[in-house]
Amino acid sequence: MKENPVKRALKAGKPQIGTWLTLGSIAAARFMARAGFPWLTVDLEHTHTDIQTAAFMFGAIADAGCVPLARIPAGKHEYIKSVLDCGAMGIVAPMVMDRAEAELIVAATKYPPRGNRSVGGGMHALNFNATPAEYYDKADDEILVIIQTEHIQAVDIADEIYSVPGIDAVFVGPNDLSFSMRAADGTPPDKQTFEATLTRIREAAQRQKLPCGLHVFSAADATRRAREGWQFIAVVSELKMMLDGSADIVRQLNLQDASGNVANY
Repeated sequence: MKENPVKRALKAGKPQIGTWLTLGSIAAARFMARAGFPWLTVDLEHTHTDIQTAAFMFGAIADAGCVPLARIPAGKHEYIKSVLDCGAMGIVAPMVMDRAEAELIVAATKYPPRGNRSVGGGMHALNFNATPAEYYDKADDEILVIIQTEHIQAVDIADEIYSVPGIDAVFVGPNDLSFSMRAADGTPPDKQTFEATLTRIREAAQRQKLPCGLHVFSAADATRRAREGWQFIAVVSELKMMLDGSADIVRQLNLQDASGNVANY
């Protein structure tokens, strides 16, 4: 059975930098899986992507030698079972608020006796180049379990949450975290306060011997965060990459002369 190289790299302390897939496009997933990222996360929380489309995206990613992950809509058993049975090699569970929720999430990713994941399906084994029997025997050790810290209340009890056995990494959603830190009048936290909160999260994860990561907006940000000790790092999304690339071409084409007229090209 194929191993999960991202899970092993994170455990070994190595940064793993990937991106989010938000377009719900199997074709885009095939191309992105060959771009060189070690992992790609299919986002099922904030997109229109349905489980059938996601299943074929997981397969396209795995067939290219990349690790397919799924950001589920919520940390519920039925969502976890669905994406894993359809071939995801790991999950990213959003907005985990307490230890009990983390325990339920981990249990849903493991077969008995380690958890309560239901036995069934066939697409999961395909992505691991395994028979169903091999998959059932070894999947517990290969599925990557990542929980998101996205609220200041979860930061305050981070050690309690992160000490749950079976969590493989912590991932920060910076937008939700920042919104949760707004003052009563809607004023966002200042940069220094927010950075201090990120440090609190990373240090709590380190105390529990867990890799920690976050979403960033550029390759330069990813490199900087990796040097700070962050490991599971997502750089924007395939949509943002497409839009940024298109905007850059348009800027180059719309060169203007001193009079403000569009130059000939």
